[in-house]
Amino acid sequence: MYILGISCFYHDAAACLIKDGKIIAAAQEERFSRKKHDQSFPLRAVKYCLKEAGITAQDLNYVGFYDKPLLKFERILSTYISVFPRGLFSFYHAMPIWLKRKIWIPYIIRKELNYKGKIIFINHHLSHAASSFLVSPFSEAAILTIDGVGEWSTATQGFGRENQIYLTHEIRFPHSLGLFYSAFTYYLGFRVNSAEYKIMGLASYGKPTFYDLITKELITIQDDGSFKLNMNYFAYHYGLVMINRKFEKLFRHQRRKPTEAITEFHENVAASLQKITNEIMVKLARSLYQKTKIPNLCLAGGVALNCVANGKIYEETPFKNIFIQPAAGDAGGAVGVALYIYYSILKHKRGFVWPHSYWGPEFTNQEIQQYLDSKSIPYERLDKGNLIKKVAHLLSQGKIIGWFQGRMEWGPRALGNRSILADPRNPEMKDMINKRIKFREPFRPFAPSLLEEYAGEYLKMDVPSPYMLFTTEVKESKRTIIPAVTHVDGTARHQTVNRQQNSLYYDLIKEFYNITKVPVVLNTSFNLRGEPIVCTPSDAYLCFMRSGMDYLVMGNYLLDKKEQAPLKENLHWYEIFEPD
Repeated sequence: MYILGISCFYHDAAACLIKDGKIIAAAQEERFSRKKHDQSFPLRAVKYCLKEAGITAQDLNYVGFYDKPLLKFERILSTYISVFPRGLFSFYHAMPIWLKRKIWIPYIIRKELNYKGKIIFINHHLSHAASSFLVSPFSEAAILTIDGVGEWSTATQGFGRENQIYLTHEIRFPHSLGLFYSAFTYYLGFRVNSAEYKIMGLASYGKPTFYDLITKELITIQDDGSFKLNMNYFAYHYGLVMINRKFEKLFRHQRRKPTEAITEFHENVAASLQKITNEIMVKLARSLYQKTKIPNLCLAGGVALNCVANGKIYEETPFKNIFIQPAAGDAGGAVGVALYIYYSILKHKRGFVWPHSYWGPEFTNQEIQQYLDSKSIPYERLDKGNLIKKVAHLLSQGKIIGWFQGRMEWGPRALGNRSILADPRNPEMKDMINKRIKFREPFRPFAPSLLEEYAGEYLKMDVPSPYMLFTTEVKESKRTIIPAVTHVDGTARHQTVNRQQNSLYYDLIKEFYNITKVPVVLNTSFNLRGEPIVCTPSDAYLCFMRSGMDYLVMGNYLLDKKEQAPLKENLHWYEIFEPD
């Protein structure tokens, strides 16, 4: 039985194909279209998934969509009516999009895929919940989903048991932690639904001096984690922007323009926001535990990508085990709806536990060589053993290396198959990569990939974290050993690596350890600022040549930047890629 899950038309469009309850392929549309956070119908991603399985759309038994568009349309209309006439301009902007596209999703699916079978729609937060619980290792778990907004829900609490999910409590629009966080993202001069993760990095540089002001004027938080926003300061429910002038007056600063410098004020606002987010997430999790008394927790929704808050939940709540699927945001809804149809609607017994994050396209050595030869690109071919030894040696010498291997990762994190790697021991490496490779803000941290068996030696959190979804303290004795991946506050958003999940990446880090006695490499996503993570050999080569990377490894092929001919382009990188 083949089931295709689809999410699209808001942000991070994606597709997932399952066969008899097991994932065959999953990918976000942005990786193929090269448009970051692409929200359009994921036709390229769907075609990839079908090709991976060797089938056509006619072989599908069901197609699932990750929310209920008509219910969402009802919420939008109700909101505009409730704030009339303030939302009139936004209403005129939104209605053509809805009337021409978003309420015609069954027609679009049938037309784009030439599909005549059954289409099933489920609630947005149910998709989130299913994307985590139904692939978790738990037969029973508490479930917490938090995002911007689905149809009406912005956060839900509930539990899962075997193949069924029960969402028992909710917070409803316009009160939303996700939109609250996005409002501050907008105020601090970053792009909404794109750069929220930057605020996490910036927050560590500041102090939460605005905590009292925000909790007095903008948000009321209850002991159980429920909250209400003072909508007098926000505009997202009626306008095309997130905040209004009252918000700016409250902080006595106008919204930062993207080109303006970041000051201590902005750092302190970010720190205050993150403290409040941590508090709400921890209180919601604690109250959920009190309701369920289940030691296992499944998190989902865009806010579940806030690894700082996730770390606080792990440290400060009674939950003993936490599972988060790596594409916790809207892209993950494609996984959730497909699984929900198979396990919860069709009531099959669960038999699939999430094994890794590598569900995207893969390119063979033959395909990589064909690309290199077709472009007359010089390279050295090495067998696996010599490749690992040479790359580990280059890393130990301070070289920065693009690492392109196996199937592309699912979710926003590069986890060792589409990564840029470097030596974490060099205290100057963070600034070097931000400036010379990624062309991005200097406050942005980098992640350590470390061998799973050494996590307890280097980190306060000694449990597997294969998807970079938790932040924890680096032990004080190790901070000077791996300064390039230790954030300014002494923490790290880490990835643990074991041989079962990614044998090649594990062996590379192991060889680096043999040379340096440090079982850690610096890992960041293989992309430039404003660009999606690379998907194909062509994407990887162009990114390599447009940046200051020293070497590129694709499959068994090693490329030295010094041997490459200059890239023939008339544009600079900042004219090619739209800043994020």
